[in-house]
Amino acid sequence: MNLEMPFLRKKDSVAFDIGSSSIKLVQMNRTKRGWELVKLGAAELPPEAIVDGSIIDSMTVTNTLKDLIKEHNVKVKDAVSSLTGHSVIIKKVSFPAMTEEELADSIQWEAEQYIPFPITDVNIDFQILGADTEGRGQMDVMLVAVKKDVINDYTNVIKEAGLNPVVIDVDSFALENMMEINYPMTPGENLAMVNVGASITSISVILGGLTIFTRSIPMGGNQFTEEIQRQMNISFKEAEELKTGKKAGSAEANSMPYAIDTVSTNLTFEVKRSLDFFLGGSQGSYVNKIYLSGGGSKITGLQNLMQEKTSIPVETVNPFKNVEASPKQFDKEKLKEMAPLFGVAVGLATRRFADR
Repeated sequence: MNLEMPFLRKKDSVAFDIGSSSIKLVQMNRTKRGWELVKLGAAELPPEAIVDGSIIDSMTVTNTLKDLIKEHNVKVKDAVSSLTGHSVIIKKVSFPAMTEEELADSIQWEAEQYIPFPITDVNIDFQILGADTEGRGQMDVMLVAVKKDVINDYTNVIKEAGLNPVVIDVDSFALENMMEINYPMTPGENLAMVNVGASITSISVILGGLTIFTRSIPMGGNQFTEEIQRQMNISFKEAEELKTGKKAGSAEANSMPYAIDTVSTNLTFEVKRSLDFFLGGSQGSYVNKIYLSGGGSKITGLQNLMQEKTSIPVETVNPFKNVEASPKQFDKEKLKEMAPLFGVAVGLATRRFADR
């Protein structure tokens, strides 16, 4: 989905996943064999630079983007990025059956009843999920609305960094693109994506290659750090180092599991509740597998706990699974270790201007 304007040309672009704890950079080329990794990078952001998907400290975000561009010698100017959080509304709704062109003309007033913001304050996009096959006179549509001021905040920091923002997507649809190139779905297969970011976890269900359900919850890697900090009475920085394994084998690390289990249980409960809500409202639906992504997906024991509590197989995603990466340029082991962090960025890097 593209919440900017449609473009007619197909050109190279560079993807930036601007998250609340870091910015991830990915540039890929399309080859005859598939996709090839060209550039990869990440830079940390200080806490409070971005909160719940809203940019608070635009200068820091811009300077971090500039540093990444310089460090990785990025020459491409056209940038693709994405949004998540409370300012993004994604809903599956029923509209009167009509053509895509007719819906495009009437979407503003058709969508008004579903959007909790003034319709003039949002950019709207949509995807028709299914035609009217039952003669109900209705069709299912995935409706996306994002606050214009949030889009402007993101496009402005990208412009200030010397780039040209050509597409602003939504995290869950970027993940859908990433899954498409790495984990081709078999007919009738339903997948759930759980992207555990620093402050937001997004849950989406992909049916037949299309995202048909999404939910964001205000929990993520920061909650693990804060719980470790609280239970062990240490600084946020020390707790973050413990969580990420930088103090592995220390006495503090050995007494950390309880703090992690507390948050893992809460997060898993929210994921289960979201999937139960989806399954309860979709007669005959089921989820074959859960894929974990995001920095928080690397938390020890989270994958096993989620599998146990949901009774659904859980796998940590590898967004580079079907992406060619030169061993001269990219260390195989390091790429594997960092992979879960780059799900959104890889999906964004597959975007070309002619895409919707």
